[in-house]
Amino acid sequence: MAWLNSGPETEPLLRRAQFGAIAELRWRIFVNSLRTLGGRLELASRVLAGIGYSAFGIGGMLGIGVAVWYIVSHDALGWLALPFWGIFLYWQLFPVMATAFTENFDAANFLRFPLDYRSYFLLRLLYGSLDPTTFVALFWLAGLALGLGAARPRALPWTLFVLAAFVAFNIALSRAIFSWIERWLGRRKSREILGVLFFLLIICVQFITPLGTYYSHHYRGGHPAPVGALWTPLLAVAQFLPPGLAAAALESPLEGDFQWALGAFLLLCAYTLVFLAVLNVRLLAQYRGENLSESPAPARKGRQEVRASWDLGGLSGSVAAVFEKEFHYLSRSGPMLFPLVMPVVILLILRFSFANARHGSDFLARHVDLAFPIGVAYALLILSNLSYNCFGTEGVGVQFYYMSPIRFRDVLLAKNLAQSLIVALEMVLVWIAVAFLFRPPLPAMTLATVAGAVFGSLVNFTTGNLMSLYSPKKIDWAALGRQRASGITALAVLGAQAVTFGLAAIAGAVAAYFQRVWPATAILLLLAAAALRGYLWVLARLDSFALSRRESLIAEVCRVS
Repeated sequence: MAWLNSGPETEPLLRRAQFGAIAELRWRIFVNSLRTLGGRLELASRVLAGIGYSAFGIGGMLGIGVAVWYIVSHDALGWLALPFWGIFLYWQLFPVMATAFTENFDAANFLRFPLDYRSYFLLRLLYGSLDPTTFVALFWLAGLALGLGAARPRALPWTLFVLAAFVAFNIALSRAIFSWIERWLGRRKSREILGVLFFLLIICVQFITPLGTYYSHHYRGGHPAPVGALWTPLLAVAQFLPPGLAAAALESPLEGDFQWALGAFLLLCAYTLVFLAVLNVRLLAQYRGENLSESPAPARKGRQEVRASWDLGGLSGSVAAVFEKEFHYLSRSGPMLFPLVMPVVILLILRFSFANARHGSDFLARHVDLAFPIGVAYALLILSNLSYNCFGTEGVGVQFYYMSPIRFRDVLLAKNLAQSLIVALEMVLVWIAVAFLFRPPLPAMTLATVAGAVFGSLVNFTTGNLMSLYSPKKIDWAALGRQRASGITALAVLGAQAVTFGLAAIAGAVAAYFQRVWPATAILLLLAAAALRGYLWVLARLDSFALSRRESLIAEVCRVS
């Protein structure tokens, strides 16, 4: 341990040795995970996700390269900021909204090792940037450089210099955003406020296109809105934001204005230093021992009255108790507002599109009876996340299921009943929204939609119960990237939804061929009966499945990070 007392002259060697040890540690963890079936399946899911990201990155690289070559070759340099803005928005927004395939390791665990602050800062900055989003963005920037270099070869060295600064800025900004969001997620009150703001942001984004279309059609008695009046102030401000500065740093030398190019580059570097300083505030607080974990609620003094669980008729007391717990958890969960509201929001968007449609060109304007099935299908798609990781939020409480005289089939049956209640409530809300926004759904279409919803829910429950035991993942609401199921579970969700909606589409095609709704209803009822048989078969064997998976389930759901 004498190397811990080494002097400043050996710091680079020490830091290199520490980074190498951490890299070897992560590699050994990865290799050891392949010894289990779950680890191998997780690797397969990540390989498939990597192929998808690679295709996305290479396709975008070719498209951006051709677009930038065309812009520079035809001296339309004013459009050069457009690819920078696209890359910037993707780099910053996509990781926050899509966390299914992001890293699961908590980089704050580096504090357990004897690292100085500089090493810890570099590890958090670099390790957190090794995600698919960064690699896709780098592919796109490579395409931008190739396109500009093909049009103006002499500008390539300066282009690489500017793009390096743009990469450094985006890495600093994304790390600062993640660190501060995790700071706010560490407190329940700020987590609820942030969740509401996040949901409102997503809802507002959905209305941009339909409201823009509506505004353009109804501006000043039907005359289109002047583009300059709407975009000129925004463009003036955008020039001094980092994507605009990066574009200006490349555009100005091509026009002979080298002074503004240097000024734009220096401003871009200044933005990077500002966000590095913002990130430094958070990481320094963590390095000095800041703990954002919520303390347990104070114990109540005095004698507590024991209240019996709900009476659910023919169901056992254990099922009723777990159902009551799930109902209270779900009803008090802020993230549950999003699944309940979004189908209605989608119907509002479709209603705007219906109002903007002319001469029956809109699909829903010609098939308004499909509004109810579309709303219910969207609700099932969102609510499927509840079924595929049933024990993710249990934490250490999952151990009590093994210690209590209760069967796992009763536990998962109660959870499925609570999820069924949410599906039924969502269907009622969608029906009311369709009745107000369009017209009341026809009884035949309502019956067919209910049959399809029963079939889809049973498929989700059956597959979800199995994945909850065989591929669990602890959900940590206080850390980004650890709020979704595992990669293999995400693929299982996609597969189950593809089968469900594919069979429902076949039933719809049969109904369209006969121009009657009842054939689709009959097919969906037969599929629901088959799905019910499969659900009961799996439900009867859940106890043995849970017993064989007890160690991996408890280790995953109860782990610290």
